[in-house]
Amino acid sequence: MTEQEAPDSSADAAIALAHRLLDAAREGDGATLRKYLDAGVPATLTNAAGDSLVMLAAYNGHASVVEDLLARGADAEAPNDRGQTPLAGAVFKGYADVAKALLSAGASPDAGTPSARDAAAMFGRTDMLKLFS
Repeated sequence: MTEQEAPDSSADAAIALAHRLLDAAREGDGATLRKYLDAGVPATLTNAAGDSLVMLAAYNGHASVVEDLLARGADAEAPNDRGQTPLAGAVFKGYADVAKALLSAGASPDAGTPSARDAAAMFGRTDMLKLFS
């Protein structure tokens, strides 16, 4: 195998690490995330679909992980490639504690497509609509 044909092991390792951290956000593994964020991984890391660490943690109901990511510079309103925001995901799934954390960090209920407000109305989540007033 020539040097040009050899796989780039550092690129492969970086991709594997990114997948591991995205999975940690989905699973609520704050300890793993903290370890790598403290070592310099950006809190704004996203997957190929534009889902950020905070989006994945929010959508899966991990309020403490969301709060930690926000404290480390994650964007509370960063939409994914479909225009969905972490707040809309939390509203859709019914995670009031996550929604409160995002709202406290400045997330707008009117950002994104659909917005969190629209999602709450669409799915009859009156408890979430009350958070926005």
